[in-house]
Amino acid sequence: MKIAAIADLHVNEEGSASYRELFNEIAREADILVLAGDLTDLGKPREAELLADDLRGCGIPIVGVLGNHDHECDAVEDVSRLLREAGVHLLDGQAVELKGVGFAGAKGFVGGFGRRMLASFGEPAIKAMVAESVQEAIKLENGLRQLRTERSIAVLHYAPVAETVAGEPPEIFPFLGSSRLAETIDRYQVDAIVHGHAHHGTYEGRTPGGIRVFNVAHRIEKPSGRPYAILEI
Repeated sequence: MKIAAIADLHVNEEGSASYRELFNEIAREADILVLAGDLTDLGKPREAELLADDLRGCGIPIVGVLGNHDHECDAVEDVSRLLREAGVHLLDGQAVELKGVGFAGAKGFVGGFGRRMLASFGEPAIKAMVAESVQEAIKLENGLRQLRTERSIAVLHYAPVAETVAGEPPEIFPFLGSSRLAETIDRYQVDAIVHGHAHHGTYEGRTPGGIRVFNVAHRIEKPSGRPYAILEI
């Protein structure tokens, strides 16, 4: 089974390139398309409409999650509805089976990695940030618990490991993901994890439990030589 995965399309109202030809190419190369967040630039319904128009001709099943940019204009419900109407299986703590492969997904959130992960201590604002990070990990676990397939993939926007954000400025690592996501996924032993968000990060890494992690942000150089990754599951 060939899975195409891409993130950080950042479709906008002015001057955004059409992805229709790219999606048509993907449909010829892969069995399923995964979209790992930041599908729109500012989270505007009009941006989602433009992307939905390009996706309708894809011809293969599509699964995805939203990213931080998709939340910018507080129109998540409208953006989600438009993408679902275009055939996207949009996950936010749920799971779906497509062609015998299970997908569990959530956006994820910030928090940092390993021993430098932010702790729930001090000001209420810090505690609220950690609580949001924990809540996203719980959402992801809810989706992972629903998986019943032999093959499965976890879909995120934020990174679960520091390895795939390497290349970004170290000062912003805490804002690119959280180890809580990897800790959660390692309890379920999925076949692979895909994420975006770190535009200048590294393509491949592994969780502490050994699960492969792929940063599929649009600008990341991939073995396919194309903006999308091809994973054989």
